[in-house]
Amino acid sequence: MPTPIASTPSADNTIHWTEADQPQSAHWRSERGAPAPKRVVLADDTMSADTAYRLACEGTALLWRGDFHNARQLLQAMARRIDKTPARKQRKAPKEAAAPAEAFHLYRQAQAQRARVLNMLLLPVNADYSIPLRRAPNVHAACLAAWGPADLAAGPSVITLRELQGLTSTHEWRRKGLEIAALGEAPLNRIHPHYGVFSPVRGEYIDLVAKAPLPAPGIAFDIGTGTGVLAAVLVRRGVAQVVATDTDPRALACARDNLALLGVAKQVQVVQTDLFPEGQATLIVCNPPWLPARPGSPIEHAVYDEDSRMLLGFLAGLKQHLAPGGEGWLVLSDFAEHLGLRTRAELLAAFDTHGLKVVERLDAKPAHPKATDATAALHKARAAEVTSLWRLAVAGI
Repeated sequence: MPTPIASTPSADNTIHWTEADQPQSAHWRSERGAPAPKRVVLADDTMSADTAYRLACEGTALLWRGDFHNARQLLQAMARRIDKTPARKQRKAPKEAAAPAEAFHLYRQAQAQRARVLNMLLLPVNADYSIPLRRAPNVHAACLAAWGPADLAAGPSVITLRELQGLTSTHEWRRKGLEIAALGEAPLNRIHPHYGVFSPVRGEYIDLVAKAPLPAPGIAFDIGTGTGVLAAVLVRRGVAQVVATDTDPRALACARDNLALLGVAKQVQVVQTDLFPEGQATLIVCNPPWLPARPGSPIEHAVYDEDSRMLLGFLAGLKQHLAPGGEGWLVLSDFAEHLGLRTRAELLAAFDTHGLKVVERLDAKPAHPKATDATAALHKARAAEVTSLWRLAVAGI
């Protein structure tokens, strides 16, 4: 039975453990910003799934020294044990009698607990981005895309297996690209998401922007551009000039790369700023995160908007930045309403508070698999969800 070796994460984000009776350390990598585990044991192919699961539940991390593919199988076995627990089943499919908000919070708690346990399986990464394990894949290109050029002087690092899997799968998304029908014919219709930038897999919001009637010709702003997909759609529709904004350096780089690949870089200026750039526009588009809750990781900032900061910030600044006769397009799902996290009355009141009126609302039903999967968590709310494009204008004009 492995004995946990206690350690304390240092200020420089280093993970420590003992191996062959010698103290060892490496750089700790965590996209979520999670601290390095305090207890670490070495694990290999001889460790049973039951032992690994028990140690992980106790908060002990497992630094893998065995075959890479066996590590993947162990992670799957640990996931099966989590999903079989009574508490997990109860949280995965909350009772119908539970309030929607309570069901949502139970679901998030279960997901967080699941992630905490599965993130206890760790892998070593050499300074040159190779994995020093038997049958390990070549992940150099994926690491290079996510972390930048290797710093050989920095030495080895440690990462969770789940995060490495996310890193490599994102690299495949980036390499192959995602076809967006609203961008026209191939090959100039693919978006290539970068690591840490939310992929536009929900096509209904893109289709709404592609079909809504454009206001008078003029400049457009794309607030929170992400991959740059909505800015590109606006250019494809004939908008001559777009200013796309974001605060995340990865999103800004991603947007610039995609716009160049799509051949619309000359028509789109990408600006690093919080919400609005300087000046006014005839059309201002914003697709903020749809759920007013606290994100648990950087990528979740694309889904969760704590205290509706981005939504309310967009509405508060819209009147000032709209040119005369212009429109603000708010693309927003009502998923939060079905979960009891926000009411329709609160949204409409926010329009009124900031001197805005609704010109038209265009709706679309989701097409993703969870909307029709009765076994999916939060199915009732997902099945009722509608994504809307709210055409907003300054009230009294």
